[in-house]
Amino acid sequence: MKFSLSLALFTAFLVASCSEEPQPPPSRHRVANYPPTQPEQYPPPQQPFNPNGPVQPTGTPPVETAPAPPPPAAAPTKVAKGDYPYGIPVPGKPHLVESPYSPGKYIDVEGFPPGTEVKDPYTDKIFLVP
Repeated sequence: MKFSLSLALFTAFLVASCSEEPQPPPSRHRVANYPPTQPEQYPPPQQPFNPNGPVQPTGTPPVETAPAPPPPAAAPTKVAKGDYPYGIPVPGKPHLVESPYSPGKYIDVEGFPPGTEVKDPYTDKIFLVP
């Protein structure tokens, strides 16, 4: 009796699990509907740039003025090699140096000969390998 009751329950669960459920209808995605763009003049007209001139509001035609004299030639901004500080060697660590810009942070300079410019990864400043 117990066996037939168990068999009947097992059969009922098996039949219930095999029944098919209706598939949900496929969902459709809506296509984006953007407003039409205004046709613009391409390429836009070139505007003269005078950094020392008066500011003109946009939409008004530029006023022709005499060209400004060219600015004096600027001195080169390249820093001389002697102007960079040297890294501080770490005792007991042959290829590590301490950056002069970020104390307590070590940088591996293995493969760089002494006097080479190296960028500190913490501050992006340049120092020399000791």
